[in-house]
Amino acid sequence: MLLAALCGLVPPASQAATATPDDGSVLPFPPTPSASIAAPTLQESTMVRRAAPNHLPADAPNILIILLDDVGFGLPDTYGGPIHTPTLSRIANAGISYNAFHTTAICSPTRAALLTGRNHQRVGSGTIAERAVDWDGYTGEIPRTSATLAKVLGDYGYATAAFGKWHNTPATQTTAMGPFTLWPTGEGIGFDYFYGFLAGETSQWEPRLVENLNTVEPPHDVRYHLSEDLADQTITWLRKHRAFAPDKPFFVYWAPGAGHGPHHIFKEWADKYRGQFDAGWDQLRERTFAQQKALGWIPAATQLTPRTDSMAAWADIPESERPFQRRLMEVFAGFVQHVDTQAGRVIDELERLGLRDNTIVFYVFGDNGASAEGQQGSISELLAQNQIPNTIAQQLAALDQLGGLDALGGPKVDNIYHAGWAWAGDTPFQYTKLIASHFGGTRNPLAVSWPARIQPDRTPRPQFHHVNDIVPTIYDLLQIVPPRVVDGFTQDPIDGTSMVYTFADPQAPGRKLTQYFDNNGSRGLYQDGWFACTFGPLTPWLTLSPGLATWDANQDRWELYNLKTDFSQAANLAAQEPERLGEMKALFLEQARENKVFPIGAGIWLRLHPEDRITTPYTRWQFDATTTRMPEFTAPGLGRESNQVSIEAVLGPNATGVLYALGGASGGLTLYMDRGHLVYEYNMMIIERYTARSAQKLAAGRHRIEVDTTIAKPGAPAEVVLSVDGQEVGRTTVKRTVPAAFTASETFDVGTDLGSPVSLDYFDRRPFAFDGTIDAVKVTLK
Repeated sequence: MLLAALCGLVPPASQAATATPDDGSVLPFPPTPSASIAAPTLQESTMVRRAAPNHLPADAPNILIILLDDVGFGLPDTYGGPIHTPTLSRIANAGISYNAFHTTAICSPTRAALLTGRNHQRVGSGTIAERAVDWDGYTGEIPRTSATLAKVLGDYGYATAAFGKWHNTPATQTTAMGPFTLWPTGEGIGFDYFYGFLAGETSQWEPRLVENLNTVEPPHDVRYHLSEDLADQTITWLRKHRAFAPDKPFFVYWAPGAGHGPHHIFKEWADKYRGQFDAGWDQLRERTFAQQKALGWIPAATQLTPRTDSMAAWADIPESERPFQRRLMEVFAGFVQHVDTQAGRVIDELERLGLRDNTIVFYVFGDNGASAEGQQGSISELLAQNQIPNTIAQQLAALDQLGGLDALGGPKVDNIYHAGWAWAGDTPFQYTKLIASHFGGTRNPLAVSWPARIQPDRTPRPQFHHVNDIVPTIYDLLQIVPPRVVDGFTQDPIDGTSMVYTFADPQAPGRKLTQYFDNNGSRGLYQDGWFACTFGPLTPWLTLSPGLATWDANQDRWELYNLKTDFSQAANLAAQEPERLGEMKALFLEQARENKVFPIGAGIWLRLHPEDRITTPYTRWQFDATTTRMPEFTAPGLGRESNQVSIEAVLGPNATGVLYALGGASGGLTLYMDRGHLVYEYNMMIIERYTARSAQKLAAGRHRIEVDTTIAKPGAPAEVVLSVDGQEVGRTTVKRTVPAAFTASETFDVGTDLGSPVSLDYFDRRPFAFDGTIDAVKVTLK
């Protein structure tokens, strides 16, 4: 027996006792044992190819999840809205739709819940990656104890790919040095392939792209657009899959950046909607509401909820500003129709390849409600994120320098529409994205199509469901029991509920009895047809939320709604049902404790304590011309804190090109040579620009160039002094500085300005590479 074991004929007893079970409870599955006999000699041995077991049911479907960004319940014409969405209609008409499907009110948390089947704080995603703080529910790190759908399906034999926006990697882990564990293709996430961007947003014209672990620069082509690129790349991947692995089912996660800001689109797409929004958002909301009822998308008894007093009416907008506000909405509408059309190209390819019949498509129209982060309408989206006061007059003056209204949607601005349009886009509900207490922030249409198994039915599914239900639905279809151990990590419980029971029966009683909601202290609880909620401290359509600094969660006033008779949360029953409300508030606290929600309001910590923002631990750096694509959240804070930059460079005659740049067209700073002159520019979110320029040309040869910046506190003015070889050559006073970040995804680059260019002066010469030699760029935070 011992000899047989040594020759590989039988496993040792200790190995057999510790063998991994083959039932899917522990992943990855154990290796398939050899079917061959290995004896001491070839003559005594037998070689038989081992057959890998198939753990999937016969004809397991391909899976495509389409997730659009920042689009609300009342936007698609599929369900009564103003924006033409032919692909969403195509999926809905070929399958079924849900009118009580929910997200988390914000992007990173929704994506984490969708990909894991767990509640967002349970998987460390209580806020967006850039606002992560060090409480367990808010770290921005999906734990290995909650394996993603990609990880599990990969172990079961699926080919997996993700395209578009990721936004689930900690902002400090997105450099070329990693760590890569939480990148889409990292061991902690598990996709085989990724093409897209890691941050929460990016320019659609010059996106900061990554393919797997490598950075990619898009072409400088006036016909390039990210949504089209994502469709192209997906089609290419599907063709490669068909060629190289036709026996494998696939899972594709297609999550474009549209319609998140910046709203970038070709003029001809925006022009499709010219004049359609002239009557304003109040009238648009009423029109959409009537169409939703006419289609039977919402119950006939639904009430249209009123606009909150803190949001402007269309009648409040001065006539001189209305063309600006109208055009912002036209651009957004064209942007959304365009991305929906690109999704259609992916569906076309499935049909061309003969794969459509056995592909289940989940089209989630939005990762939250429509976004009010444009506040009063903006040409630079992060004005709101930085809480920088401004006026429409300031913005229009800056826009005039860029070409007027025709510049909206183009590469020189990062425009986003007025919050009133977002409110209309969430018809018939109250409020918008970032509000988890009301369905304007959390209710999004879902269409599901699987020609081989789901019969088309236009009756809306009214069962209350949540984005964390998609994973258990897929597991149910594939007869996968959620594993208890993955890669050695004991797994957290699945929070979602399968929706398969609704596929054939629109009237089936709902099976999801409880679901909590929380975002930035705005919170609520669904319990068997009732909903208790409180608005919280943050008002996203206001630059400064009143009372934010003194907010006390214990003092919040709660509301109560009977969703069985009140589809839109229009009738607050808190006064009539105090006992029920009290029970639901207590149940919310139980759910919050179990799901790592505490402390309630953790998402607003950095708004109150900007000094605790995610940042690099370093105070000194040495860069050279190999330093490019350093994400702003990992780069020195050159625009927001005191610093000194010293450059050792060799200049040629009439030296030209960027020495270093941080940020992009929507905001940033740059130091460059222009035909021998040294130039510094601080682009304060487009609305203000400050420059310093040397009066004399710098002679050819080696020079030490220094930039000394003094800023008393975040947001305060800056004194910037330029010196060459110890002699001052220029200075400027920046009247106010960016307190947090110029951009979400632009980078720090040495010797070039990759991506969106900071300065209009070299916009047409981008990336404006330096024509000399940069030996070192030394940065010290003072």
